[in-house]
Amino acid sequence: PLIAKKQIEIARKTGADAVSHGATGKGNDQVRFELGYYALEPDIHVIAPWREWDFKSREALLDFAERHQIQIAKDKRGEAPFSVDANLLHSSSEGKVLEDPAIEPPEFVHMRTISPEAAPDAPTVITMDFEGGDPVAIDGVRMSPATLLTRLNQLGHDNGIGRLDLVENRFVGMKSRGVYETPGGTILLAAHRGIESITLDRGSAHLKDELMPRYASLIYNGFWFSPEREMLQAAIDLSQKHVTGQVRVKLYKGNVSVIGRTSPWSLYDQDLVTFEEGAVAYDHRDAAGFIKLNALRLRVQARRDRRTRG
Repeated sequence: PLIAKKQIEIARKTGADAVSHGATGKGNDQVRFELGYYALEPDIHVIAPWREWDFKSREALLDFAERHQIQIAKDKRGEAPFSVDANLLHSSSEGKVLEDPAIEPPEFVHMRTISPEAAPDAPTVITMDFEGGDPVAIDGVRMSPATLLTRLNQLGHDNGIGRLDLVENRFVGMKSRGVYETPGGTILLAAHRGIESITLDRGSAHLKDELMPRYASLIYNGFWFSPEREMLQAAIDLSQKHVTGQVRVKLYKGNVSVIGRTSPWSLYDQDLVTFEEGAVAYDHRDAAGFIKLNALRLRVQARRDRRTRG
């Protein structure tokens, strides 16, 4: 969506009435680009060479680019054994040696992580600070979002964290095998859910978990600028109001473990939850009525079934 938005901004500044992308007619990117274009500029003309021009193969497209002095990355020129798309958050590798989902990815495919087997034998323990749901510091050092994610990427790389081999369902209907590496993102997700575990109440946490697949699906399928995505964003932003505190995380041979969490907005009450005598009054006898009310429909059904069998 950010690339599509930038292209539309350039088109507006230059007075152009068309934009173009190089995505193939088989993948998701064509959908993402064009849904973004049309959401921002509904009357824009879209040029998609893969679909419109007489290109029968990637080789034909590469020949065209070479003749017109268009720079193409090495992995896109067909010289590499697989293709890579990457940004600060992740890398995704597809094609050629990765097309058969029955075959384990060669080790050389992984560029952002060492193998878990090669990771240090001693764990790495870090702390992460969150404010309003946003990560702001590692080990007490405040950082910009980009610097923080870069640091997490390095920590994930060094500990073999963030590898994922999956077969995805493309929006156009076909399945595609990809090898993903998200070292920093994997650590960040675990830490964020760790601080949420003590700052979100049960109803909010469960609702957010229900919304997450819907939100992810909208982004995956290119609906970033849709009204429903903005509605979900408002709900998620509100849920993060009190997600503030510190999480302690252990990194070890491909694994991320939350080993501690504290927050000034914590809902965890040790006096209430303890099995010992607590300072907070809690009458165990209150649970009996609570259980009977929840069991009422089960008891009614059991009585009915008993009569039927009789």
